[in-house]
Amino acid sequence: MDSLQRRWQAFLEQPGWLGDLLGNLEARTGLQRQHLATGTVAFLGLYLMFGYGASLLCNLIGFVYPAYASIRAIESSTKEDDTTWLTYWVVYGLFSVAEFFSDTFLYWFPFYYAGKSLFLVWCMVPVSWNGSQVIYRQVIRPWFLRHHQTVDSVLNDLGGRAAAASKEVLQSLANS
Repeated sequence: MDSLQRRWQAFLEQPGWLGDLLGNLEARTGLQRQHLATGTVAFLGLYLMFGYGASLLCNLIGFVYPAYASIRAIESSTKEDDTTWLTYWVVYGLFSVAEFFSDTFLYWFPFYYAGKSLFLVWCMVPVSWNGSQVIYRQVIRPWFLRHHQTVDSVLNDLGGRAAAASKEVLQSLANS
């Protein structure tokens, strides 16, 4: 437990926007930054379990920071951060589609939004066992490698049909 507490403290002391924000709040309030951060995390967790509008908060957690980090990745000159955030968005999109079809059942589970938020944080946390990397490597990539030629063929066929249909519509409009 002591190791986890030291790692939490070290994380909160790192330079950057979070460390600066916590340092500013620490100076203004006189409360230690680990207490401020732990209280905020506890409040958000309780709100996700019992608060009104938990779905909005959960979706903000899954979108705001990743969108910001993605924009920073686009503007950086390295490729690794682009790949990291593209992988996150692929997993996020797949999760959102799966959630759409199962929402009737999922919303009945107690603390669903707290669990969903933890899942999304796991998918964006910068560690080697990052959720989006694990899910991509173990589920999405193997499926894609097995089926991408079939999917490409279906998409090309649909693209050809859409082009033919739009050509017919344009011709019928021109003849009218």
